[in-house]
Amino acid sequence: MTTTTNAPRPTTEASRKPRFPHWKQDFTASLVVFLVALPLCVGVAVASGVPAELGLITGIVGGLVTGFLPGSSLQVSGPAAGLTVLVFEAVREFGLPVLGVIVLATGLLQLAMGALKLGRYFRAISVSVVEGMLAGIGLVLIAGQLYSAAGLEAPASGLDKILGLPGAVVDAVGSTTALASLAVAAGTIAVMVFWRKLPKAAQTVPGALAAVVLATVVTLVFSLPVATVEVQGLLASIQPPGLEAFGELANVALLDTILAFLLIASAESLFSAAAVDRLHDGPRTEYDKELMAQGAGNTVSGALGALPMTAVIVRSSANVAAGARTKASRVLHGVWLLLFAALLPSVLAYIPLPALAGILVHAGWKLIPFKGVASLWRSHRGEALILVVTAVAIVAVNMFEGVLIGLALSVVKTAWDASHVKLEVIDKGAGPVQVYLSGNATFLKLPKILDSLEALPQDRPIELHLGGVHHLDHACRTALENWAERHSATGTEPVRVKEPQPTEAAEAAEAAGEPAEEPATVESKRP
Repeated sequence: MTTTTNAPRPTTEASRKPRFPHWKQDFTASLVVFLVALPLCVGVAVASGVPAELGLITGIVGGLVTGFLPGSSLQVSGPAAGLTVLVFEAVREFGLPVLGVIVLATGLLQLAMGALKLGRYFRAISVSVVEGMLAGIGLVLIAGQLYSAAGLEAPASGLDKILGLPGAVVDAVGSTTALASLAVAAGTIAVMVFWRKLPKAAQTVPGALAAVVLATVVTLVFSLPVATVEVQGLLASIQPPGLEAFGELANVALLDTILAFLLIASAESLFSAAAVDRLHDGPRTEYDKELMAQGAGNTVSGALGALPMTAVIVRSSANVAAGARTKASRVLHGVWLLLFAALLPSVLAYIPLPALAGILVHAGWKLIPFKGVASLWRSHRGEALILVVTAVAIVAVNMFEGVLIGLALSVVKTAWDASHVKLEVIDKGAGPVQVYLSGNATFLKLPKILDSLEALPQDRPIELHLGGVHHLDHACRTALENWAERHSATGTEPVRVKEPQPTEAAEAAEAAGEPAEEPATVESKRP
């Protein structure tokens, strides 16, 4: 007879593994990111000319929607200072109800591009164009927020903002209210700058939050005559776009704005993802999935009539530095924003507007890559020129056209670099003059090539070697043939052109997919 016993099964290492092994790190990191995001969400919304609650809504969606989706596990999304200028211009031109349509359309296009696996191609955008874009945004943002810091109304265009600063200074000096407002903004910036020099224990509280809290306390204690945030309430601020707003899609100018939102938001998010990947050793970003995650967030945000979102490097780096290990930290930060917006919205009414202006002036300053421009100028002056021209074009014209100018310059520079060609003349005094052409001979370098060839003596035999030419376009080939036919003087041996000719071994290697040997040359005479 056999008996069975209910002996306990041996526990394996896998069964002992906790379900959420990193919850402590993620919980702590989420609190840090929440404290970093809170003043930035409010500040970006106010600077964009929309209710402060809309910034919180976008931050909540960035945590609870985008945060749940795959793509980049540790980068945090929300309203970004980089889109402030564009949002302000869109609201001024089309109105707040249409902003939701713009953001919704941007999100749907991002979803489509991610599904078509186009996200990876954003990495092909020149870094100089992106940095120039951010620099231009930073300049316009700083100029605009300096007016807000003084309690003055800023001009509409970026160029007018900068050119009008001397007059604004004169107006501010003669106003006690403006001077008090500037003092609050300057104090906010000073706290943020010097906060990094405090002991690490003090820096557990983000500098931006500490600066806003101190500015609020000083404003209340001394009863300073400065403007504060207007509070409407979370539910009252949610206004989904109506049918009339969707009718604006027939406006060509609106389509240009949507394309600008799409390009800038996508590029900033994916470049941020690449930067965050360098900060941690966890899973790498899946760019197409990340683009779809951003698209889902913008679609929901647009449906709620809120601000557009991007991945934000400030919050993302704070998340990594705080020890986050999984996406739980960014989802929880959205929960904390939701609880704050639902339970403590009246707190926003005490925040002085010049303090938020100071935060955004500081953020705009960080968008300008001063060290990057100097480094590029030493090593790649063409790239530095693209960066500067893009930034200046954004300030002088507008965001969308400035970025297009930068992209066009980048393409032209790439084409010019691809046309690198070298022409070497060897004249030993006796025998034919040897001319060696190598590189990529295209129409872009044709004037330089012909100038060098036409300077050669016409009463000497000349051999033109093309064995080192990797690419010879039709314009160059035709021009070289015409030059060879007419160059030699009467009674002089015609120009000999030695062109590369593949050997049988090279053809066999090419058919087998193996590297070919250096091609031989075939000689031809041009009568």
